[in-house]
Amino acid sequence: MPLRDHFRSPLDDITAWEGFHGQWPAVIVQQLGKKLPARYVAAPRVHSGSQVEIDVATYDTEDVGLSSAAAGEGNGGVATAVWAPPRPTLAVETELPDADEYEVRIFDTKRGRRLVAAVEIVSPANKDRPEHRRLFVAKCAALLQQRVSVAVVDLVTVRDFNLYADLLEMLRHSDPSLGAEPPPLYAASCRWRPHDNTRLLEAWNQPLTLGRPLPTLPLWLTDTFAVPLELEESYEQTCRDLRIP
Repeated sequence: MPLRDHFRSPLDDITAWEGFHGQWPAVIVQQLGKKLPARYVAAPRVHSGSQVEIDVATYDTEDVGLSSAAAGEGNGGVATAVWAPPRPTLAVETELPDADEYEVRIFDTKRGRRLVAAVEIVSPANKDRPEHRRLFVAKCAALLQQRVSVAVVDLVTVRDFNLYADLLEMLRHSDPSLGAEPPPLYAASCRWRPHDNTRLLEAWNQPLTLGRPLPTLPLWLTDTFAVPLELEESYEQTCRDLRIP
């Protein structure tokens, strides 16, 4: 069945891409559950990157200093001066980047529920700003460094960046299969494994095309064992569940 454009008319006039992105990880978990050995479990993780304000209790530093000194004097101790930090070298209004997360995580229950693989589904917010792209790529690089295999699936048609290419650039490598202009739609599976007293980065990259089926990628659970990540099967099941034409 064909890959659809979930971000443009006419499809986005009748169904929101957020619904598809929220449902797809759960369907991937269901499909992987039929293939994973008993020691492995898969779980979906969906987090919208909207900012959430956290209330933090504040105190008057002068009152804290006075009470501490008074407590020392009352107990027969010697009151000490409260240390005052220097003025900051920078004080600006800003927000910490909070990224979208649409992913599936696979854990090995016989190794203390160790994370062994992750499927990262790219959202428009992951690609809309340089800091968001850096945050997404840094997350994938950190997972690879921890010997977690990572699959990146990008169906976003409204942003022309290739985060798999950005990931390789961060790792100081390139993939000849990307060509001179990396395609904006793609699916790639990566892993970092030991090889002759060093580490070998391996990747399986597939460009995606609207109107064409999605590929199957290897999802590595150990250095020698992988299960098929059948994207087409889970994609079509998600479309059927959400009645996406």
